[in-house]
Amino acid sequence: MSSADSIVAIASAAGRSAVGIVRVSGPDVPRIATEILGKLPEPRVATRARFRDTEGNSLDEGIAIYFAAPASFTGEHVLELQGHGGIVVLDLLVARLLQLGCRAARPGEFSERAFLNGKIDLAQAEAVADLIDAGTSAAARAAVRSIQGEFSLRVHALQAQLTELRVYVEAAIDFPDEEIESMSDRAQSGRLAQVFDAFDALLAAARQGALLREGLNVVIAGKPNAGKSSLLNRLVGDEVAIVTEHPGTTRDLLRHAVEIDGLPINLIDTAGLRSAIDAVEAEGVRRALREIGRADRVLYVVDAGPAHAEAADAAARSPDLSEQLAHLPSDVAVTIVFNKIDVAAIDAHIDESSTPVRLFLSARTGAGIDGLRAHLKQVAGFDGAIGGTLSARRRHLDALHRARDHTQKAVEAWGSSRSPELFAEDLRYAQLALGEITGEFSSDDLLGEIFGSFCIGK
Repeated sequence: MSSADSIVAIASAAGRSAVGIVRVSGPDVPRIATEILGKLPEPRVATRARFRDTEGNSLDEGIAIYFAAPASFTGEHVLELQGHGGIVVLDLLVARLLQLGCRAARPGEFSERAFLNGKIDLAQAEAVADLIDAGTSAAARAAVRSIQGEFSLRVHALQAQLTELRVYVEAAIDFPDEEIESMSDRAQSGRLAQVFDAFDALLAAARQGALLREGLNVVIAGKPNAGKSSLLNRLVGDEVAIVTEHPGTTRDLLRHAVEIDGLPINLIDTAGLRSAIDAVEAEGVRRALREIGRADRVLYVVDAGPAHAEAADAAARSPDLSEQLAHLPSDVAVTIVFNKIDVAAIDAHIDESSTPVRLFLSARTGAGIDGLRAHLKQVAGFDGAIGGTLSARRRHLDALHRARDHTQKAVEAWGSSRSPELFAEDLRYAQLALGEITGEFSSDDLLGEIFGSFCIGK
């Protein structure tokens, strides 16, 4: 596949609709437009036209818009045909365009061409997909800010600050006999403080954006009949899970998405953790343990009813509870949720001094649920202030952390050995890590993974 090809795809949603859009991009667009429309429309002017087959008969009638290169989304010649949204009509139109020399576009190929032609950078391209997939208004606003280049501008500003530091250091390397005032500890400390402040502010904005995009994965786990499904129903606000007095009612994973003050939460209810009584329950327990290992936070539900009240009051010393928690992965963040406090006559509260944190509530009455919601926001690091939030992904956070770590290593190298060569080299690695965010340094495999997740036609 080559960028010299002209590509075609349906850009509107699949299915029956009032309007359907077919998009074409590539060097052959002027010829293709002339053949299917009878003439090349005036650039950037919506033109009413008939879409014709090989014999000149009308396939459909609608609006044609021609964007001459480079003034288009992809930077190439682009033609958009807006016709009726019938499935058969759109398929006939695409078949005609394939006949005229187009090939079917790969997922995300239009955005990929925009990136390769310098119309957008990689962070902006990813924000396009994030805007399409946005599940909340806050996530959509964050994506728009990144599409408009705010994320990229802040990354470039950081790179410029690092470049300024490198200039002074490399000047000291090239001219060792000169006394360069800018290399003094006081001057360097001031500039480095500004750099770390910029890193921390950008990381905070990106971390909020990643939460808005991906949500917090919360697994509800525990022994059978502890009230896991009841807790899911209470958090969702609907009876999405079957609740009975019989242990082992939940056999498979049950997923549901909720929103807490703008923070998306991906809730996963699991089968009760015990020795399975049959093959079906054994598979349910296996899946539960797998999801626990992937979770951002596990809510381990414990029955605090009358029969367990003593264990609940002495949770940290309970051998039974300690044994249950020992079966969980050691690197998973856990909150112990003592449920059924209405039966045990215990007040709703949270004990943050214990490890893990203990939270007492009633899924049946709702007592303590607001405290659980606040706790989830707190552990996610979500402050609800979305004004400066930027659409970001885990790879962006990883690149920012690596860039900051390299900058910290540069500081440590300067402090321990006063080596300007090591200082400059670590700063160079920091700049390379930042360049991965905007696509200045990207492998073909990374680009394929990113654009392969896009919609076809985008």
